[in-house]
Amino acid sequence: MKQFNGAFFRDLWRMTKPYWWHSEERWMARGVFAFIILLNLFMVFISYRITEWYAVFWNALQHFAVNAAWHQMLIFLGLATLYIVAAVSQTFFTQMLEIHWRRWLTKHYLDAWLAKSTFYHMQVLGDGTDNPDQRISEDLASFTGQTLNIVIGLLSSVTTLAAFVFMLWDLSAMITIPWQGSLYTIPGYLVWAALIYSVFGTILTALIGRPLISLNFNQERYQADFRFSMMRLRENSESIALYGGETEERHHFLQRFANVYANYWRIIWRSMRLNWWVSGYGQVAIIFPILVSMPAYFVNKAIGIGGLQQIASAFAQVQGALSFIVSSYGSLASWHAVVDRLRFFEQSMDEVRVIRETHYQIERKDGPRLIVKGLNVRLPDGRELIHHLDLDVRRGEHLLIMGPSGGGKSTLVRALAGIWPFGEGVVEIPRSDRPLFLPQKPYLPLGTLRDVLVYPFGVPGISDARLQQVLHLIGMEALADKLEDARLWSHVLSLGEQQRLAFARILLQKPQWVFLDEASSALDEPAEDALYHTLVEELPETAIISVGHRSSLLQHHQRCLRLQGGGRWHLEIVVHPVHGGQQPAPA
Repeated sequence: MKQFNGAFFRDLWRMTKPYWWHSEERWMARGVFAFIILLNLFMVFISYRITEWYAVFWNALQHFAVNAAWHQMLIFLGLATLYIVAAVSQTFFTQMLEIHWRRWLTKHYLDAWLAKSTFYHMQVLGDGTDNPDQRISEDLASFTGQTLNIVIGLLSSVTTLAAFVFMLWDLSAMITIPWQGSLYTIPGYLVWAALIYSVFGTILTALIGRPLISLNFNQERYQADFRFSMMRLRENSESIALYGGETEERHHFLQRFANVYANYWRIIWRSMRLNWWVSGYGQVAIIFPILVSMPAYFVNKAIGIGGLQQIASAFAQVQGALSFIVSSYGSLASWHAVVDRLRFFEQSMDEVRVIRETHYQIERKDGPRLIVKGLNVRLPDGRELIHHLDLDVRRGEHLLIMGPSGGGKSTLVRALAGIWPFGEGVVEIPRSDRPLFLPQKPYLPLGTLRDVLVYPFGVPGISDARLQQVLHLIGMEALADKLEDARLWSHVLSLGEQQRLAFARILLQKPQWVFLDEASSALDEPAEDALYHTLVEELPETAIISVGHRSSLLQHHQRCLRLQGGGRWHLEIVVHPVHGGQQPAPA
């Protein structure tokens, strides 16, 4: 059962400390928070004065003192105006601090999630962590807002208790308890009554409401899973439509929503029990101070109506401060669930970093060309895919990697890219060169066609004429007048057309090193042949490392690395037919 324990608060401190202690905004944040606390203290002071005002005003009414009553009404108007100004200002500055904190945390989490391909490793190495996008987009918003509100509410309760407990203690002296013909005065009688009432209420509230922590945590997860499943249908709408999988998808949607529905009902029933208790507790609290003060009012007439009203107001302030957990338990349960989701998200990223640091023995160095020395590539279970690979590729050379499916071709490319941690060896590549890796299914970002073409490095100052020229070179001249169109291009274009656009990126960004992981597999052989010819003609100094199955690719490469399974490999020179004979391509 999740609970507010030491581990929770240690993790909470670890999550909040960076912004308040190390960020560039820490002094601004501290200053705004200090001002919020000052406003809170001022509001407590106004509440204290209004509580004192109760005695004077109601005594004036009891004695029919008209002028005094109207004078007190003017005083109340002034106090209420000051309280409203302070309350509105506190809300404004709290929201301002919340959005600043959220902005910083969003950048911080995005940096951690994207650093060293952690987002990728969390999917293939860790447990995947359900819906990391929601952790960053929604849970951070809830975390900052709820944390500030709870902390400010707690501080308000502490300052209110500190201010009113002395008033209530002094008012206790007015209460005398008749017992066996004698009158007794108990020091701090009203304070002890408020404490006993609040402790009793807090214990019962915690027992009734504790399951809400787990229920809220699960509800966020179930709703995120349901939302993500519909997003997946949108991303793969064409494939699902071609399969005719609507019935199966509907079944999966309803299954996921059934979890949302069932868990929500558990929250409703548990919340109803909690609300029954909290509402009853709050209603009894209205009459409770009157009840414990009635002996002094009726028996010895020690207090008047004004004193009774002041006691009720002071008691409500003290009892409310002591009952912070009771009144806020629903919010605390929801906050705990949000904090847990962020804690587990951070723990998942930490686990990935540990795996990467523990297993990643592939050393990457700066070098004059691509040099691979003694490279071993393994799967997470330890099975070896490639054993002691040695490779040397210069600028302008073309290397084809072939082998059976599951033989390690794509995993080798991942190791060369620096995103596969399982293995040992050395990979040298010029650090000043930005290699471009093209997967089988290109990624087309949201945005205009221009944004798609210049992804990921961008091409500053590129002209429309050059973009249109490249579109003609890759056989996509039909898109030449759509550079500023913003569409969901991954759905508009076929996989073959998307692969053509990926080749356009190479021509536009002119990298010195290009890695093509079956990047032309969706094209027919003539189209594939034309694109490779275009690459060679336009970028003669670019090294091309391709992964593919088709033997027709051999004509565009000088060497072929054949992976044979079980870690075995063979590097051979490709022989091209020339004038009826054969001659080796340069190594």
